[in-house]
Amino acid sequence: MLLSIESSCDDSSIAVTKIDDKKLFFHKKISQEIDHSKYGGVVPELAARLHAKALPKILEECKEYFKDLKAIAVTNEPGLSVTLVEGVTMAKALCIALDAPLVGVNHLKGHIASLFIEKEGVFPMITLLVSGGHTQVLFVKSFFEYEVLAETLDDSFGESFDKVAKMLGLGYPGGPVVEEYAKRGDEDRFDFTVPLYNSNRLAFSYSGLKNQVRLAIESIKELNEQDKADICASFQKTAVLHLLHKLKKILKERTKNPHILSVVGGASANGYLRNRLERLSKDFDMELLLAPLEYCSDNAAMIGRYAIEAYKKSLFTDIDKIKISPKVSCAQSFSA
Repeated sequence: MLLSIESSCDDSSIAVTKIDDKKLFFHKKISQEIDHSKYGGVVPELAARLHAKALPKILEECKEYFKDLKAIAVTNEPGLSVTLVEGVTMAKALCIALDAPLVGVNHLKGHIASLFIEKEGVFPMITLLVSGGHTQVLFVKSFFEYEVLAETLDDSFGESFDKVAKMLGLGYPGGPVVEEYAKRGDEDRFDFTVPLYNSNRLAFSYSGLKNQVRLAIESIKELNEQDKADICASFQKTAVLHLLHKLKKILKERTKNPHILSVVGGASANGYLRNRLERLSKDFDMELLLAPLEYCSDNAAMIGRYAIEAYKKSLFTDIDKIKISPKVSCAQSFSA
C-alpha cells in the first residue's frame, strides 16, 4: 500500500491506497473552512497550526496499515509554504521510521489523477483545470505528459468567486455560496462583458470582470438579497462563458482532438459549469469526464492516485532534497 498526505492549503488529508488495484482503503479529510471564514480567506499561520493538530489525529487512524506501506507520498508544490511544511515533515518522518521511499507530488497533477481514483487512467484528453489558484487548459497525454494550451493572465476562476463573495459580504469559501445565490438570481440583469471576447489570445483573465462586479455593487445604494442573487447569477454566467468561449476556440483550432474532455480542480464542483460543459462536450462529440464531487477539492486520495503511477516508475524523491515550492508557474507545474 501507499500512504499519501495533502496539506497545500486549508484541507488536512491522508489516504491509504493499494498499489496493484488502486483500491482506496482509507481516506479522511478535515476542512478548516469554518476557522478561516471569519477572516474572509485562508490565514496561512492559522492553517499551519491547524494542520499540526489535525494530521497526527488522522494518521493515528492509519496505524493498522503501516506494516503494508511500500511508499509515502506528499504534496510539496504548489501551495502555502507554511502548510506544505507540515505535510512534508510528517512524510519524511514516516519514510525514516518505516524505511520507505518518498514520492513528492505536485497537487495540480493530483487534480488530474482525481479523475481516475480507484480506476485506470484513460488518455489522451483535453483538461480544464479550475481552482482557487489556477485556471488553464491542458492537453494531457498521460499521467506524466502535459501541454499547456491556455492559462490565466491574472486572477483564477475560483479566486474570482471568492473575491465576489467577499465584496458582497457573503463569507468564505466564495464558490459554493455564490453558486447558491445565483440559483435564486436573474443572470441577465447585469450585462457583464465576457473578458477577452474579441481577442484571439488563448488566455483567461478575471481581474476586469471582478472590477465590473465592484462597480455594479457600488451603483446600488442599498443592496438587498435579490440584488446579491442577481449579481451572483450574472457574474457566474459571464465567468463560465469566458471559459467556454476560449475552450471552444481551442477545440475548433486543433486539427486533431482526443475524444475526451475533462474538468478538474476545486472549482470544477460548480454545477452550472458542469452543465455547460456537458452541452459543449456533446457539440464536439466528446466524452466528458468529471471527478466525483468529494474529490474535486484538495485531498490525499488524488495525491495517492498520482503517486501510484510514480511508484511504478520508481520516480522517488530524496528526503534530504525535497523542495517545497509555494508558487509554481503553469509551465513548470506541467513539465514532463
